[in-house]
Amino acid sequence: MANIKKTSSTKPNNSPRVSQSFTPKLKPKFDFAFERINYIWMLVGIALLALGYILLIGGGSDDPDVFNYSLFNAQRLVVAPILMVAGIVVEVYAILLKPKQNNQEDTPKD
Repeated sequence: MANIKKTSSTKPNNSPRVSQSFTPKLKPKFDFAFERINYIWMLVGIALLALGYILLIGGGSDDPDVFNYSLFNAQRLVVAPILMVAGIVVEVYAILLKPKQNNQEDTPKD
């Protein structure tokens, strides 16, 4: 018969090969979904939306029997809706804006 060596244990060795003192402690890096310019455009869009809603305020009457014509002025019928649509367009632009990346490889070397 052939001499066959048998190992002493059949369980796999699950112990870590590197001790815990050698593992580097890294600071967590936070990756945001957008760049700074995206957030600036988002704030501009929110400001336009807020201004549009503010322009819609008022124009009512305390007495329900009295009709107030200031309800149908240009501020509420034209300006406020234009500002709100502009705010939504700016928000979509801010989300879809991809900032320029400065690659070192693309710059010419002299």
